[in-house]
Amino acid sequence: MEEQETELNVAKPLEIASGAAAEEPGNASDQSLAAAPANSEAPVGPGEPASRAEFEQLKAERDQLLDRVARLQAEFENARKRAERERIADRDYAAGSVVEKFLPVVDNFQLALKSHGTAQQMRHGIELIVKQMEEVLRQMQVVPIPAVGEPFDPRLHEALGAVDRDDLPDQHVAEEVRRGYRLRERLLRPALVRIAHNSKQTAE
Repeated sequence: MEEQETELNVAKPLEIASGAAAEEPGNASDQSLAAAPANSEAPVGPGEPASRAEFEQLKAERDQLLDRVARLQAEFENARKRAERERIADRDYAAGSVVEKFLPVVDNFQLALKSHGTAQQMRHGIELIVKQMEEVLRQMQVVPIPAVGEPFDPRLHEALGAVDRDDLPDQHVAEEVRRGYRLRERLLRPALVRIAHNSKQTAE
């Protein structure tokens, strides 16, 4: 009996020691985690602030973009001003070329006003000036719109009224009140006309 009790007493400290030894690996891992340096660098998450180097890089990129936008705006403004100057220069050149063609006509009008000829001579001088003006217009490709005797065309003629005429077909131009002109295919102004009303044709 005494031997058995001795063996039991010896076994208990061994069990306790073995249990403590079994728990030591877990404790060692906890201690190793606790002993890890607190200031070790971890990857920056999406919600964490950027580092100083990243901030400086982003700031430099922003400054470059702003500088590029400013330069593009300045170039666009310079191009707009240059186009405006060219447009004004082209308009002045076109107007000057037209005025230059009409200066001889103005000179002839002034000579006609200074003359002291008869009414017949004045009329003949004005007719020559009109022909000169028509020649200038022809050089500029400005042509009169045919009117009298032509079928009424609302695209080219503007009717002021109707007149009874048996010698003209119905709805044809009987009178031209003001001549119309066009530049090539572009209508500058319509011809003001009166339209013939042929009662014989309408009765038929």
